[in-house]
Amino acid sequence: MANGTLPAYLTSTKPNPLTNRAPWYKNVAQTFAGIFLWIGFYDQLAGTSSGPGALGLGGLVPCLLGLVAAGLLCHFLFYLVPGLLGMKTGLPLYIVGTSTFGTKGGYFLPGIFMGLLQIGWYSVATYYATKLVLGGLNLSDQYDYTLFGLPGPNGQQAFSLVFVIMAVIWGYLFAFLGGLGIGMVARLSTYFPIIPIILLLVAGIAGAGHAGSYTPPTTGQALPAFLLVIQMVIGFTATAGACGADFCTASRNGKDVSMGGLVGIALAVLFAGGLALLTVAGAHGKDAAFKSYLFSDSLKVVLGNKNQIWMILFAIGSMAPASFCSFIIGNSLSTMLAKPKARVPITMAGATLGIVLAALGVASNLGGFFGLIGASFGPVIGAMCADYLLSGRRWAGPREGVSIPGYAAWFVGFVVGISNNSFIVPKDWFIPGWVPTGLLSLVAGFIVYAILAKAGLEARTVPLPTAEAETVAAK
Repeated sequence: MANGTLPAYLTSTKPNPLTNRAPWYKNVAQTFAGIFLWIGFYDQLAGTSSGPGALGLGGLVPCLLGLVAAGLLCHFLFYLVPGLLGMKTGLPLYIVGTSTFGTKGGYFLPGIFMGLLQIGWYSVATYYATKLVLGGLNLSDQYDYTLFGLPGPNGQQAFSLVFVIMAVIWGYLFAFLGGLGIGMVARLSTYFPIIPIILLLVAGIAGAGHAGSYTPPTTGQALPAFLLVIQMVIGFTATAGACGADFCTASRNGKDVSMGGLVGIALAVLFAGGLALLTVAGAHGKDAAFKSYLFSDSLKVVLGNKNQIWMILFAIGSMAPASFCSFIIGNSLSTMLAKPKARVPITMAGATLGIVLAALGVASNLGGFFGLIGASFGPVIGAMCADYLLSGRRWAGPREGVSIPGYAAWFVGFVVGISNNSFIVPKDWFIPGWVPTGLLSLVAGFIVYAILAKAGLEARTVPLPTAEAETVAAK
């Protein structure tokens, strides 16, 4: 393939130069931490409104240990290689991914696929913001229900015009902010996470005083609880870990990449998830008759009358991650479709689909959604890790066409990842839902890519002058 025939998304991209880099505590760490400081991460970490999940399986200690393990796994397996590739090349995910999936294959994996998955995340952000606002306005009992979502306060599931209107208002607000560009998203990520940090600390401290009185409804299930937390966290983190390639184009060296992930992912997972689990356990310890395992419902028990204003504040705090999702939607799809001037219209179109999914309540099943995301992007990262190691811990450069090892790795890993997903198969039909198949999907992708690459099925690489001229040396 001659240079002149390379796709436009490859030839038009230039590396981020070293002069634009900064320490990890000025970019990577806070960007990742802001993703986890979001109610969409911790609201169903312990369970759902209808019953217990990980917290009910094994209690507080196995869940907290699961958060420690999950944070480290996400850092070392799901983030570190994409982050190092971004730092060493100065190039974003959809460019460095062409080494693993090919110049033509890169259109879909990881390019367009990332944008499509962000539409799903955007629907989750809009759904939860809508629920929080309605709760803060004391309208939950009348309007907090959807046609296909979790049952409302009185157990109803139906079309709610007020819920739809609120979802449209908040959804397009997020989309507008994200459409303004990375500068606006960066400002939101710098200041808005302060709100959920304060709220989580107060709620967690309030719950901790009663958490010791909580007894899980089942016993002897510590390992399933531990593994279920890992499955949930990996599902939430998979796409964000891959975005480490984009984030770490702003890193100066390997230390910045490592510290940014340890603080922004591993520590943030434990901080946000741990305080959320303390809040839920405290709510049950305080009120033995309390049934819900949602963090948002637990606030009512541990905070009492303060709950309503706090729900509004949590909704405001969710603007940063939601706007980031909308930015990725527009940036990924407009770049891969070679329509950079259409970024804002594409952002709004993707947001519209996400708003529809939120308004109908489809976005409420976070357990299945987390698992699906992990299954979808786990093998992408696994294949990239294998490619990176086989290439001598460097970026090999774009490979011609569609990569057979890359796509085979993704397909096998995806099948492994969805083997216990509630969206695809009946509950515990084949593999229990607590098995971390998101992690197994990464392992499967790694193994399949390595085998096929060793068998000589990797296509030849093609020159990319802009990258070769400005590649950053590994440090």
